[in-house]
This record gives sequence, structure tokens and C-alpha cells, in this order.
Amino acid sequence: MNPAIQVLRQELEDAATHLGRPHDLRFKAMFGGLMAWFDGKPCAWLSTQGLALRLAEADQPGLLDEEGAARFRHGPDEPPSRDYILVPPALRRDTVRFAEWLERSGHAPAPQKKRPHPKARPRAG
Repeated sequence: MNPAIQVLRQELEDAATHLGRPHDLRFKAMFGGLMAWFDGKPCAWLSTQGLALRLAEADQPGLLDEEGAARFRHGPDEPPSRDYILVPPALRRDTVRFAEWLERSGHAPAPQKKRPHPKARPRAG
């Protein structure tokens, strides 16, 4: 695995440990990165772009106010994510503050199922 992603994983594990909940954090390799779940809910995407936390809409402006934070994009030509915010390195390295954001991520409502693309063809059945 990419060493940079391993560092991101360790930072997230440190935050979960600070909360006394390292056992609530799970990872799965996906698309060249790692998807993280906290307390059974998706909470973060770790990739070569950085670590993006999934946050409720009400919590997003607070993180976006941090210098270096930005909405995650799956690719350069993709639209910005509605749910995932890239966490600046300085905040990730501040375990106490980062743990607060992980806790907020853990309280974000479950993701809504995606609607089918309007041009998608129905399956023959």
C-alpha cells in the first residue's frame, strides 16, 4: 500500500484511539485507496489526495473554514463531493482536534442511496 495512505490511516487510528474507540474503526481497500467506517458507518476516504471525512451538511462549513480544507473530488474533472471534506495535514496531526472531527463524522446521518442516472436504462427482467 502507498506509504502516504498508511500515514493517513495511522492518523485516523490515533484519533479513534483518543476517543477510546479504536475497535470501532474498520478499513477496506477500494480504488487504490482505503474506505474507513467508524461505528459501522462510512466516515472517511483515504487516497493520494489526502484524508476526506464524511460530515453532515451542518458540520461542513466548520471544517471548510480550516486553512487547507477543501471538498473532495474523485477525479480532477469530477464535481466536488457533497459529503466528503479533505482534512488539512495540520489538523490531522492535532490528534485531539482531529478526534473531535472524527466524532462528528460518526454522528453524520447514513448516506442516502444514489438515484439512478436519468439516462440509465432499466434492467431487462
